[in-house]
Amino acid sequence: MASRRQQTKRGKQKLILAVGVTALIILIVLIVGLTTFLKKYSPSKEVTDYKEYYSLSEDDELFVVYDNEQVQNHAILQDDEVYVNYQTVHKYLNKRFYWDATEQVLRYVTPDGLINVTPDSTQYLLGKSSETADHVIALVRDGEMYLSMSFVQKYTDIHYEVYTDPGRIVISDQWDDVTYQTVKKNTQIRQKGGVKSPILSEIKKGDLVTVLDTVGSWSKVCSQDGFIGYMKTKAVGSEQDVLYDHNYTEPKFSHITRDKTINMAWHQVTNQTANGNVADVLGRTKGVNVISPTWFYLNDNSGNIASLCSSDYVTYCHQQGIEVWGLVSNLENSDVDSTSVLNLTSSRDNLVNNLVAEAIKYDLDGINVDFESLSAEAADGYLEFIRELSIKCENNDIVLSVDNYVPKGYNMQYNRKEQGIVADYVIIMGYDEHFAGSPEAGSVSSYNYVKEGISETLKEVPANKVISGIPFFTRLWEVRAKTEDELAQDAGTANEEYTNKVTSKALGMDSAQAVVKEAGVKTTWDDETKQNFASWTSGDTTYSIWLEDEKSMEYKLQLMKKNKLAGTAEWALGQENSDIWQLIQKYVN
Repeated sequence: MASRRQQTKRGKQKLILAVGVTALIILIVLIVGLTTFLKKYSPSKEVTDYKEYYSLSEDDELFVVYDNEQVQNHAILQDDEVYVNYQTVHKYLNKRFYWDATEQVLRYVTPDGLINVTPDSTQYLLGKSSETADHVIALVRDGEMYLSMSFVQKYTDIHYEVYTDPGRIVISDQWDDVTYQTVKKNTQIRQKGGVKSPILSEIKKGDLVTVLDTVGSWSKVCSQDGFIGYMKTKAVGSEQDVLYDHNYTEPKFSHITRDKTINMAWHQVTNQTANGNVADVLGRTKGVNVISPTWFYLNDNSGNIASLCSSDYVTYCHQQGIEVWGLVSNLENSDVDSTSVLNLTSSRDNLVNNLVAEAIKYDLDGINVDFESLSAEAADGYLEFIRELSIKCENNDIVLSVDNYVPKGYNMQYNRKEQGIVADYVIIMGYDEHFAGSPEAGSVSSYNYVKEGISETLKEVPANKVISGIPFFTRLWEVRAKTEDELAQDAGTANEEYTNKVTSKALGMDSAQAVVKEAGVKTTWDDETKQNFASWTSGDTTYSIWLEDEKSMEYKLQLMKKNKLAGTAEWALGQENSDIWQLIQKYVN
């Protein structure tokens, strides 16, 4: 039997063993816990796989950052020159570059002339002069066109830097006092907010970043060298302004303008016989100094035009001291695809050359462009047409004027700002507020409609280049309830919400007054539209008319005068009353 001493010794040994085991377990738990903690909360040292992250499939590819935004299309590095995708250039940098992918032609209009570039060549044409660049200007790869950035920069107010590992180009159009944040300590920019997110870039104390957004302890930033990601907010320091060297001068297009207030009248000419009436038509006017006969229209998809020009017409007008600005339209021949004509270089060239040739042949003083109902797909080609036509007109002392709708969200493709830069005059068609086919009756040209057209246009075009177009016509509206058959026919269409059948016909000033007189009703002054208004009912039909007369016209002419516009234009000769010219003279002379 063990002695008491032996028992005590064994007890102590067991206790020590138990304590040791417990301590070991605690240590293991602590180690596991610490490891778990460190694994969970310690910053990841994983570096981003740039090729995968930026989808750089080729060694010569670069991702593109423009004003702190990574753009979708990549750039290409070839022979130490960076080439940026045309879509990127056109969307972000300079919309004046025009690429015809079908005919493989790059164009750029300058005040010195039209630049023509053939892809994969160092040669290009400036006007008729052959020029040579230090590198290929336009590079075509896999059906996409890429533009030399040094060539783009020559005509664009931008600066850029190129970096390696990964390949990237950082572009900006910001110059004066660009504000950055100074980094307070060495840190990282990560893909996402969180220490476990892979590292995009190591950032040193004193580096500059742009803070794009801040949420709690993480801020989304763009580094000066183009990495966009997240860094700890506490590492973001004070603001620092950077001033970049800036020596770019915006090119100025010269213009042919008149030192008098323009009083232009459109003359609707649909055949040669109508040309013979010009003396009678002008004989009823006073103070007209420009006449715009509707002589030209697109006649096929190759850019050929139909022409109703008359030498006798021009000679007579010149004898009266009146300029002739021939109008070209895209509305007369429904078989013509305006988009195709404008977007295809060869057809657009043909159209420009045909118009200018006719203007020279018949000694026209100007060309008036009236292209309506253009789709967004035609926008680039249309603007290029205006640019290219402006150069040819300028070289031949021909005034170029362009007709425009009152600015609305749905017609921004006309780009009045660009028109104002390259064309001589921008004309607002301050009418057709309610038009043939409108689902509701209303004024053709209310005061606020004309006022809006002027004020919105002046946001983009200088006043001395803006002409306010006003109507000599109105519409007689007929409104009745739709029949059951008509309601059924309109079901599921945009007209479903309109329960009335609305039709109208255009009337000149005298004809409109005669209709009101025949109806035996009196007009009342509508102070909102600034027009005399009449309405009456016959059977199941309600008739209404907003009149254009001396009183309504004076309000519109006052807007022209108040805003110091270049002049006014009237649609169209033959629809006016004889008294209106004295009023117009009061404002244009």
